[in-house]
Amino acid sequence: MALPPQPWPTGEVERLEPLVARVLAPNASPFTFTGTQTYLVGGKEGLAVIDPGPDDPAHLLALQSAIGDATVRAIMCTHTHRDHSPAARPLAEATGAPIVGCAPLHLHSDAPRVDAPFDQTYEPDRVMEDGEAMTGPGWTLRAIATPGHTSNHLCFALEESGALFTGDHVMGWSTSVVVPPDGDMADYMASLARLHEREDRIYYPAHGPAVEKPRQLVRGMIGHRRQRERQITRLLSEEARSIEALVPVMYKGVPEKLWPAAAQSVHAHLIDLEQRGEVQETEDIWQVT
Repeated sequence: MALPPQPWPTGEVERLEPLVARVLAPNASPFTFTGTQTYLVGGKEGLAVIDPGPDDPAHLLALQSAIGDATVRAIMCTHTHRDHSPAARPLAEATGAPIVGCAPLHLHSDAPRVDAPFDQTYEPDRVMEDGEAMTGPGWTLRAIATPGHTSNHLCFALEESGALFTGDHVMGWSTSVVVPPDGDMADYMASLARLHEREDRIYYPAHGPAVEKPRQLVRGMIGHRRQRERQITRLLSEEARSIEALVPVMYKGVPEKLWPAAAQSVHAHLIDLEQRGEVQETEDIWQVT
């Protein structure tokens, strides 16, 4: 999806529905679209702030302005990439609200990443387990475990309106990047299947526009990933290849600057296929079994 024309509504409060407002952070990039979207759920008597975003002074001021004199009941994080959770601690200090949501994740790896690195400063006051709820005046947010993009990823279902806050698990503008070793394609596919079984009315992702036909999009995403699997096994059945040799063939027509991200997803698919006994790897060369 092409970027919408500027100016983008960075720092502005956008009312999406009676219980939901959105504030866009000023961190646009090839992996964040126009930026990270922080959601405010509830009203003056009690708000939840979902994915507070980067620790950016302008964004924090915009959030505090949007909150005004409302009581913040919880600061909730879907996962701990650095475009999602670092603002949680300064916002908690400013509002007195607890940080709840995903578990902390301390990944120690020297492998290069194409997406945002992890927030090592994230320390929640409460980790939400799958199915647990956070409540406030007129709203209930239930945690839905959706590992895959990261192992600690959660979505939050707003039970009163049928909205689902999907973080980076499902986005309308792009497929999610799955980066090993923490990103796991098998988990990602299982999480997609889980969401497809639900009947959420609308998705509010952390990046990009709202998804108004969520089950249709998720069905298409599952189909796309299965098509990539078949493409990989077909190419490897022709000849053994490295990931670097697979990517230009699989992503012909895609700008080369996006190939590193594509290579990470191909690697995630190969690991999944290897665990299922369909491919094997020897000295960075992959072949069908």
